[in-house]
Amino acid sequence: MTPPKPISVSVDVPNPRTEVYDFLDVMANHEPFTDHMLVDWSYAGPPRGIGSKATVNSKFGPLKEPVSIEVVAAEAPSRIVEHNISAGGRRTASGTYELTDLPDGGTHITFTYTWTTAPLADRLLSPLVRGALRRGNMKAMTRLAEQLPAA
Repeated sequence: MTPPKPISVSVDVPNPRTEVYDFLDVMANHEPFTDHMLVDWSYAGPPRGIGSKATVNSKFGPLKEPVSIEVVAAEAPSRIVEHNISAGGRRTASGTYELTDLPDGGTHITFTYTWTTAPLADRLLSPLVRGALRRGNMKAMTRLAEQLPAA
């Protein structure tokens, strides 16, 4: 049984792409727009760029699960890739931010979550898991747009 299909969410913001990239490049800036689903943040490595790391707890209802996140690739000002490990190593995935210029200014931000390996529960409950994660990530994109400095 293969891992769940990737999910993508996106949002348009009035900010220039370089400004959005510079904001997302700092790992600590992710906490305020994802703290509805990722809590108890701690950081390691450099504060920004490849090698920047965070350890968090994902929360799904009353359940909390440790997640390790590390930036593994970065192409300024267009792409940041994070690798994450959870479920005791049974869930590995990547989260990719892709930034493109909008025709009339501003930036289109797409976040794609792609499972590499997934526990049996994720695979069996794929439609529910994907739906919950899509909703959580869409809320994160909305909150990101609200927290970027005014353009």
